[in-house]
Amino acid sequence: MFSAEVEAILPSCIEWRRRLHKHPELSFEENETTEFLVEELGKLPGVIIERPCRTGVVAVLRGKSAGRTIALRADIDALPITEKTDLPFASEREGVMHACGHDGHTAMQLAALSILSHESSSLSGEARFIFQHAEELPPGGAAELEALGIMNGADEVYGLHLSSLFPTGKFGVRSGALTSATDRFDINVIGKGGHSAYPESCVDPVVIAAEIITALQTIVSRSVKAVEPAVVSVCMVNGGSAYNIIPGSVSITGSTRTFSRETREWLPEKIRTIAESIAAAHGGSVEFSFSRGYASVINDRKLTENSREIIERTFGKDAVLEIDPLMPGEDFSALEKDCPGFFVELGAGSSGCTFPHHNSRYLMDENALGYGVEYLVSLVRNRLS
Repeated sequence: MFSAEVEAILPSCIEWRRRLHKHPELSFEENETTEFLVEELGKLPGVIIERPCRTGVVAVLRGKSAGRTIALRADIDALPITEKTDLPFASEREGVMHACGHDGHTAMQLAALSILSHESSSLSGEARFIFQHAEELPPGGAAELEALGIMNGADEVYGLHLSSLFPTGKFGVRSGALTSATDRFDINVIGKGGHSAYPESCVDPVVIAAEIITALQTIVSRSVKAVEPAVVSVCMVNGGSAYNIIPGSVSITGSTRTFSRETREWLPEKIRTIAESIAAAHGGSVEFSFSRGYASVINDRKLTENSREIIERTFGKDAVLEIDPLMPGEDFSALEKDCPGFFVELGAGSSGCTFPHHNSRYLMDENALGYGVEYLVSLVRNRLS
């Protein structure tokens, strides 16, 4: 199924993935993970190790002659979730779990570099293997690395995400906008609290909040083009302290997902106007804030076509799936500020992988790891040949 060199490295790749899965670390706290990577990378010939941040590491492989510079990114952080999989290599850290495949991303990139490090003399140019911290927590590790200049001089950047949405060994490919921009809004509804027996003497923030939540659902259906994907979700509502007390305030927190830059720009003011108007109609008020998250990942047309050809040549035309835009966000977009990029979704779902990402019972089909390693090796050889 795979080349002999990939078959040879797969046992180590699986071992690395399981080791990382057993010892997950949260965003900006990946100290042990970083030390493990530095130790393993130090065993590879010709690899230059750079540590621009406290956590995370960049491994540079230079060919024998000048050529283009490409960057490849794998994220290394885990999520604040208590694992419930009963795997023999389940997380040993209470409340922390690799529930999104980042352990697999890291292991695949390490395996690919292990192969390529022995053939630098046949490569032209430079490959930067970025083992990036803090993908899961805005503002994200990618933005920090970009600000530190890790992308200076890079001509192209590539990323990969294991996905339970697609069958193992299938590559989800899309040109243009791949992921949504992910932003957050907070609305603090301020009323006038009092006894539940005398609502006429109060300004009930619970009722105001309920109307605001309902009204927010009309934004996408009535203010966004019908052919344009967008989401406004209320995810947290907090207020009240007793069954017979009307509270003085209620907080609402949610997220927006957009692809259009224009929609992303006007959406905050639309949410604010709805919230303020409804509150004012009831004699209350609101405090409003909006926080920018990750921008959309935009796949460059030429890089997408070239990568599709690499996948088809390596695995066959049936391995490529043309996919729709994805609503989850990705901080990989920060690395695209300096050069064009391509990000692919690698299927890692099987009949036994029924729980989604970010779930305490999330499972990843380890058979997908070989596909990822083979793809990364083929990609580097193609771009630095």
